[in-house]
Amino acid sequence: MDKPEYPRDSLMSKALFAVDEITGLIIAAVYVRPDKSINGLELSSLKKKFKDKAFAKGVDREGLVRAAEELGVLLDEHMQFVLEAMKYRAALLGLSGGV
Repeated sequence: MDKPEYPRDSLMSKALFAVDEITGLIIAAVYVRPDKSINGLELSSLKKKFKDKAFAKGVDREGLVRAAEELGVLLDEHMQFVLEAMKYRAALLGLSGGV
């Protein structure tokens, strides 16, 4: 089932759309790490996961690229920004490791 599309006619709606897919990819990448922690996840590893179409198949990669473009940022910058924001709140998000 496809996700519903909502108009992205404000900066907030564009930002929410941009964060939706990348957070799913980041969380999936954390869950396959041996330590289950976001703290050691680097942008280079996340980019490899992004390129692997078999990994986190539900992530709309084209949508992610389009979202970064709509925000006016490079995809790498967007990925790094969200990754760092999630690292900052790792404990709150349940991504600081442990089984």
